[in-house]
Amino acid sequence: MSWLYLAVAVVFEAAVGISAGNADGFKKLWWTVATLVSGAIATLFLSLALLTFDVGVGYALWTSLAGVGIVVIGAGFLSQKLTWKKLLGIAIVIGGVVGLNLAGAS
Repeated sequence: MSWLYLAVAVVFEAAVGISAGNADGFKKLWWTVATLVSGAIATLFLSLALLTFDVGVGYALWTSLAGVGIVVIGAGFLSQKLTWKKLLGIAIVIGGVVGLNLAGAS
């Protein structure tokens, strides 16, 4: 169940990034509201996931997977370029996440 909680937290953390990017310095009310609500939901589900995960591993998984998600969303839906450097960065992040997960499992 903790992986499901973490997945929900990652989705809402990615929503925070997208919403905050559109909030224009918190000048756009509804994007600001979306940022704050998404952040609260993400934090709630992260806290539930951290009942099982080590804090360092869970937090690292949450932030890195959300970061990769934002890059993928940006490339897929926001006309942002997905360069080989970004792909290399994603591969490094995924390698780090796998390493942290394996280290946390012992």
